[in-house]
Amino acid sequence: MPKFRKKPVVIEAVQFDGSALKAAEIEAWSGGKCCYTDSDGMVIDTLEGRLYVSDGDWIIRGVQGEFYPCKPDIFALTYDEV
Repeated sequence: MPKFRKKPVVIEAVQFDGSALKAAEIEAWSGGKCCYTDSDGMVIDTLEGRLYVSDGDWIIRGVQGEFYPCKPDIFALTYDEV
């Protein structure tokens, strides 16, 4: 079976810390695509549907401008700061 390597891409990401202040920053950065609710924390309307963001999750802006959450351990294995 052939093998493939993921193309190197540079993404923007911010880590959610559970605070309303960070949520407001993320909401502004995402143009309102990431929304904060007092009862649920943050939610993101992604290409796969609505996803919830936990404290410590990273929010990534993809190569086509889409947003999605990523768990901290997966983020650490996948991305290096540039």
